[in-house]
Amino acid sequence: MHRTGMTELEVVLAVARRRSFRGAALALGMSTTAVSSAVAGLEARLKVRLFNRSTRSVALTDAGQLYVARIAPALAEIQSAGEEALTGASVPSGTLRINAPQGAAFLLLESLFSPYTQRYPQVRIDIVSEPRMIDIVAEGFDAGIRLAESVPQDMIAVPLSRDTRMLVVASPDYLKRHGTPRHPRDLLKHQSIGMRMSHGGIYHWELKRNGQKLQMDLPVRLALNEMSAIRQAVLLGLGIGFISEWFIQEELASGALVPVLSAWCPSFGGLRLYYAGRRFVPARLRALIDLIHELELATR
Repeated sequence: MHRTGMTELEVVLAVARRRSFRGAALALGMSTTAVSSAVAGLEARLKVRLFNRSTRSVALTDAGQLYVARIAPALAEIQSAGEEALTGASVPSGTLRINAPQGAAFLLLESLFSPYTQRYPQVRIDIVSEPRMIDIVAEGFDAGIRLAESVPQDMIAVPLSRDTRMLVVASPDYLKRHGTPRHPRDLLKHQSIGMRMSHGGIYHWELKRNGQKLQMDLPVRLALNEMSAIRQAVLLGLGIGFISEWFIQEELASGALVPVLSAWCPSFGGLRLYYAGRRFVPARLRALIDLIHELELATR
């Protein structure tokens, strides 16, 4: 039986997560040569290639993807156990890594992350915002944040917010100039501000009422990939937008944005913090979960 060292496993995971031998070397405090040698040595003992390499990119092979998916949870358990033995299970410390969609960190900065950092000064928070869904365990995150409907079924989910809605909104000036749509089909006469998805396509608005579901493919005047930019474009009167009510509470209250077709915009499950149901939950993550329950964020 071949014996594989912990360092080699850490190196493989670092290269897989950063898709770079140099990036992994910087993260681990090793030389690029040492990282390359560790990977090559492991591949030789396993008798399988884990990475496809070129002068411009590094990517996992199919065998490499299976290998990383198996070792990542086990290595995370070992690292968590070591941290607990070193610091004590009741002392949150280290780096709390969270993967979240764009905008979620902004929404939770004041209500959650600010009080957390004040209460646990020994913890460093590293939030990576991106639209794509990832395997948080394989890529080394303690937890993820997504809408309830997007949380993987094998994860434990903690409510972070109340249910919400996507609202069709426009500025008063825009509605004065172009009229107010009374039915979803009226939207076809309007210009929309589109959301550019990570796969390159434009998000299709989904409207529902009394069991009837409509997917709207509207004329797009401007396409953007950030909700804050879409909000600004709608405020400027450039078109009608489809925006989460989280992002426009102040604008709705002040009348700067006006909701239309509200009956066609039902609520859905809000944000959830999710994590793997493993035996050892790091103290830093347990502290965050406890704070979420204490603050009762899902009821606000």
